[in-house]
Amino acid sequence: MDKKATSNKLPENGFFKRLLDNMQIGIIVSDADGLLIYINETYARFLNIDIEDSIGKHATEVIANSRLHVVAETGIAEINYPHKFKDTGLLVQRVPIKKNGRVEAVLGLVLFDSATTAMNLAEKVAFLESKLKRFQKELSALHATRYRFEHIIGDSESFRQVRNEARHAASNDLPVLITGESGTGKELFAQAIHHASPRSPYPFVRVNCAAMPRDLLEAELFGYEKGSFTGADPRGKPGKFEIANMGSMFLDEIGDMPLDIQPKLLRVLELKEFDRIGGTALQTSDFRVIAATNQNLDRLMKSGQFRRDLYYRISGLPIEIPPLRKRREDILPLAYYLIQQTIRGPAGKGIRIREGAERRLLAYDWPGNGRELLHVLQRILYTHDLEAIEERHLPDYLLQTVPIPERRKKTTLAKYLKSAERFAIEDALKKAEGNKTKAAEALGIHRTLLYRKMRLLGIH
Repeated sequence: MDKKATSNKLPENGFFKRLLDNMQIGIIVSDADGLLIYINETYARFLNIDIEDSIGKHATEVIANSRLHVVAETGIAEINYPHKFKDTGLLVQRVPIKKNGRVEAVLGLVLFDSATTAMNLAEKVAFLESKLKRFQKELSALHATRYRFEHIIGDSESFRQVRNEARHAASNDLPVLITGESGTGKELFAQAIHHASPRSPYPFVRVNCAAMPRDLLEAELFGYEKGSFTGADPRGKPGKFEIANMGSMFLDEIGDMPLDIQPKLLRVLELKEFDRIGGTALQTSDFRVIAATNQNLDRLMKSGQFRRDLYYRISGLPIEIPPLRKRREDILPLAYYLIQQTIRGPAGKGIRIREGAERRLLAYDWPGNGRELLHVLQRILYTHDLEAIEERHLPDYLLQTVPIPERRKKTTLAKYLKSAERFAIEDALKKAEGNKTKAAEALGIHRTLLYRKMRLLGIH
């Protein structure tokens, strides 16, 4: 069929007007100056206007918030643009009609039924986005760090060196392994490293590997899908690795990590991917790992209790915190800092430590390190209304520091420390009337560590 025959069968111009007037979408056209040149009957009924009276008027005179003139000026189409008229949600397309590169008219198409649905969906999405931002803010606050490098007190040469190593660790993304006795401030260092790193705006997630049963630990680390096991949350639960995305994962007491979980942990650290318990979808998370332990990992590796490949994965930057007894010049500055943290304000700054009490604090070996020092000071400050800490305010075992154990010339350091540790534990148990939880709290150590030390020292 030729073009001439086809054109002879096209309807007359009145057909197109009837077609546009009966379409169930609003159609409006303006010229390049924003003056209306056409409105179909569907849109006129919706706007409740007279077509003849509206033609020739500026678009904003008929529809106050019309943007036809804006599109005429910019020449830029507005597709699926949300629009409201008398509390009704609309979806509008505004398309510039050009000739020789210049705008000569603007076509507006207004969708009604689907537009209201689209607007409702858009409002719901906006609400959910604001809700998500609020939850993210609350999550960040929940997993925020409290400690920074200015909270790490100590001016001894060995401690300054360790603090500098930690600052260096904060400037890169390598895994960090913090070792040291209980109470030396391993988590304090971990939080300070996270806070000074580029990951500080994101969560700092802590997991104590020694405080959880094996099954619970796996669920906490990797999360689980709904119905994975009896007692599981019916909605499922994300794991700590998921929550730590973009932030830092602090694995405290990693030396107590069960041996059968260690291969799974190694995979997560190497590939940053894992499966939830009972799930099939692969989960990914971008986190920086910081691990800590008070155990001798070399000994654990030799006995087969800790995997060497896992050790190499977590020990990119090893940091060893010296115990308080090896940096006695830090005892008094730390004590004054802890006093001010316990009694804030001018009252705390005014409390002094008398010379006799200073000598006792310096002579004691502090097996519980800074945590034990904090508990001793808190006990004094909360039970006495005083302006100065005197020797008589100290616990009995501190007053017996010099003779117990006796500092004989032939006594090795190891034997002396073992004897001092035995005395401190037995004294704490005696005062706690055999309650190990209270004794551990008084010593400033975890209950599991107290059990371990009691077995090693043969204390029953």
